[in-house]
Parts: sequence; structure tokens; C-alpha cells
Amino acid sequence: MSQPRPASRPVIGVTLDAEQPGGYSKLPWYALRQNYFDAIAAAGGLPVALPHAPDLANDYLDRLDGLVVTGGAFDVDPALYGGGPLHPTVALKPGRTEFELAATREALRRDMPVLGICGGQQLLAVAFGGTLHQHIPDAVPGALPHEQPNPRTEPGHEIAVAEGTLLARIVGRPRMAVNSAHHQAVDRPGEGALVNATAPDGVVEGVEHPAYRFALGVQWHPEYAVDPADTLIFDAFVAACAERAARR
Repeated sequence: MSQPRPASRPVIGVTLDAEQPGGYSKLPWYALRQNYFDAIAAAGGLPVALPHAPDLANDYLDRLDGLVVTGGAFDVDPALYGGGPLHPTVALKPGRTEFELAATREALRRDMPVLGICGGQQLLAVAFGGTLHQHIPDAVPGALPHEQPNPRTEPGHEIAVAEGTLLARIVGRPRMAVNSAHHQAVDRPGEGALVNATAPDGVVEGVEHPAYRFALGVQWHPEYAVDPADTLIFDAFVAACAERAARR
């Protein structure tokens, strides 16, 4: 007797980082940590890498059920959110940001599930029409060390999860331990968007927008699973992608 065919995995695009020649290759190259892909696959998704081609963003999204915007050691250009002159600490990757912003805006237009992680959360807030603090130590007196000195595989601090938010419904708890690897943070989340998590110093640790099926950003890196609730974020995101795939 034949067994029922398992449901297909939703196809989830994952944005890559880009590096200049040196190290791995003498030519420009893409890179991303394996644990992003592993976390998506463990939650039931089929992760695929997305090169930085803004003119192909629509073609990519035609084939995807969800989008993950990843983090990296760079910043969103403040010109994109009216942030004024570049702070001395700001590092840009214009090609990457152009593609990620184009893909994110189009995914939101299509009401495709989007998960923004660390810098991806900041870019998602900019796509919502929000703004960023260019450098936390200058904007938040007495701020925690958000570039944590201990390994990223360990927690750096706790966050408070805002009641009534999508994030609260996903993790089912008021607090989480998170890792922390950022010098910028969301200032204003954008019209209609919500702050769903904050650090003890008041720094924004997550945003979301209730007008969309699933538009969630977290400032930490849940792919490391330093808190048991981190895997629930990927489970909920992949489930939203699977629901969308089933309706296509």
C-alpha cells in the first residue's frame, strides 16, 4: 500500500552577504553562515540563496514562498531613511542593500512572509518607512554592550517581549535571552509598525507590522538557538510560508 506523499517544503529565499576580493577568492564572492540554512531546513523549509540582482527581484519572488533578510557587518545607508550624514562607524554595501530593499518591498507588496534578522530587521524597519540610530552609544546614554564581548553562541542580554504582538504569540513568554551583534538599532519602526521587543536599556530589539501576513524582524540571531524560543520563530515563519504556498 502506497504511503501519502508528504507536503512539499515551502521555498524560502535567503539573502547573501557579499565580500570583496581576498580570503576565499581573488574575485568578489558571496557568503553566509550555514546555520541560517540549517535553521530554515530544520523548520521544514527549503532554503535557497539569493544573489544581489535588484532587476531580478521580482523573478526570484515569483518562485518563492517566503523571504529571510539576513544580517552582516555593514549598515543601511542613512540616506534611505533621512538619517543625515554618515556616522564614522557606518560601513555600507550598496549593492547588497539595493537588492535587499527591492526584494523586501516587493515581498511586502505581495504579502509574502518576511523574516528580518539583525541587520535584516533594521532593513525591514526602513522598508516600513522607519528610521535607525546610526550608532547606539551616541543615541542611548548608558547603553548595554550590544556588540557583546562573549561568543555569539551565548546570550548577551535579555529582552522583554511586548504583549499582544506576533512575536509574543510565537514565543509564548514575556522574556528571552538573546545574542547581540549590532551597533545600530531601530529608532522609529514606521507607520503602522510595532516594536515587539526591547532590551533593558530601551534599545529596540524587534519590529513587526500587523497589516501583513507575516512581517517580523528580530535584532538578534535566532539561527544560533541560544534560547529555546528561537526555534519557534523559524517554525512560525516556515508555517506561514507553507500556508502561502498552499494557496498559490
